[in-house]
Amino acid sequence: MSRRKTDDVDLEQMTTQQKMQYLHENIDIRKPPKEKKDPKKKHKMIVCICCYALSYLVLLAVIFGMIVLNDFSGWIDYFRTEFANVLFLIVSVFFLVVIIFFYFLFEDREALLSTANTVLIFSVITVCAVICYLFGRYLSIYVRPFALFALLMLFLLNRRQAIVLNFIFTFLIFVIDMYTNRYDGLELVEEVYSTLMIGFVSGTLAIFFAGNVKTRAGLVLTGVALALPTSIVVALLNLSTLRTNGWLYLTNVGYRMLGSVVSASLALALLPIFEIIFNKLTIFRLRELTSTNAPLLNRLKKEAPGTFNHSLIVAQLSEACAVAIGENAELARAAAYYHDVGKLKDPQCFTENQTDYNVHSEITPELSADIIRSHAQDGYDLLIYNHLPKAIADVAKEHHGTLPVKYFFNKALRITGGEANIMNFSYFGPTPQTRISAIVMIADGAEAATRALKDHSPENVEKTVRGIIEERMDLGQFAECDITMRDLTIIKQTLVEALSGVHHHRVEYPSIRFKRDRSVEDDK
Repeated sequence: MSRRKTDDVDLEQMTTQQKMQYLHENIDIRKPPKEKKDPKKKHKMIVCICCYALSYLVLLAVIFGMIVLNDFSGWIDYFRTEFANVLFLIVSVFFLVVIIFFYFLFEDREALLSTANTVLIFSVITVCAVICYLFGRYLSIYVRPFALFALLMLFLLNRRQAIVLNFIFTFLIFVIDMYTNRYDGLELVEEVYSTLMIGFVSGTLAIFFAGNVKTRAGLVLTGVALALPTSIVVALLNLSTLRTNGWLYLTNVGYRMLGSVVSASLALALLPIFEIIFNKLTIFRLRELTSTNAPLLNRLKKEAPGTFNHSLIVAQLSEACAVAIGENAELARAAAYYHDVGKLKDPQCFTENQTDYNVHSEITPELSADIIRSHAQDGYDLLIYNHLPKAIADVAKEHHGTLPVKYFFNKALRITGGEANIMNFSYFGPTPQTRISAIVMIADGAEAATRALKDHSPENVEKTVRGIIEERMDLGQFAECDITMRDLTIIKQTLVEALSGVHHHRVEYPSIRFKRDRSVEDDK
């Protein structure tokens, strides 16, 4: 940051050397002020570290429980005689937890600072570790649902995090196998090492196979598809067993095929539990929420049919825009379905639900504006009350940002002679915080504006959509989300194409009517 000490010097009349000398002597170069540390973020980090420490202790207690279960009568002697192994187990698990911590610290600090996210990860780790242990103890290590953890992380988090966490989980199972006094003898130790490879292969392939799965039935089919490559791995790792015991060899391969299907089936059973407990959005839950039989949508369809039909069109537009810019299309569609549920509080106060009577003709513009702009917060409250994901509720709150309610502001200007305060007619915000919110904001405004057009030619639609986007840009509605000019251009083009199709020209039907005997009469 620079500041000139004198203002009466003409730099244009100086030589380059004189300019450099003058600037060196008279320009005060100062470092930009350091950003103030956010005390809340520091507090969140302390809470996060405590949460990781507690999760580590819980995981360690579960592993010790496995040791006790292995030899209920002699576990005390085991801790005495195998103290070095137990210590190595404690340290190994500690470092695996630290690796998870540092991965999120450098790759996704927002996820790290979320206590719910931390509890979710370690809950899934603990549950899956217990399941793998029980399968290995009472059935076979080859029937273990190794892909279960990877599938749960894929749908509850994302692909990149699922891959990293799957590697760590595989090492965790390996460490548990080696140091819980379960395996004795060279052959069993070899089995433990072979499961390390099986765990990597099963989990990683499951993540890639299930990456585009959008139905629960498709998840089960993923388990079936996973059975072939993982059974090949087991077949190759157990070639020495084939020479000595062919039946055991076939049994191990069959167990691995069964384990792949069991992984997908258990993921199918456990996923809804984690979805509900941690209020997580998965592709399956999004599909369920966008069913027209969902409770809130069913209410909207019955109590505010005009709003419901408007939401259907906005959902189609939002989904198309999300696909075009590479956003989550399922989330955009779901958010658009619910963006106006706040209108359920007073459906008759909104134009699309009115028939002949208009309540706003009898009240002041200020009161009308209060009713209209409150539907954003009402929608947020209703969605949170009904335990819908916060990501969808946020869109309901943000989709009008801080825009003014132009109709009633204009009405107030006419009544007061230009004395109305625009702040009393503006939505309360916040402005869109995500690209999904921005998409729904634009699609909502574009659908309403083009619906009112008399001429729905592509040129007129393009002009209207462009005006909607430019107005929101001028009013700073996209300042807090990471949407780019390129995104906005693509969204505009997508909406013009879609809206031109929605409001396309139809031929005029002839005014004739057929009688039962198929004779024709004029319908005029």
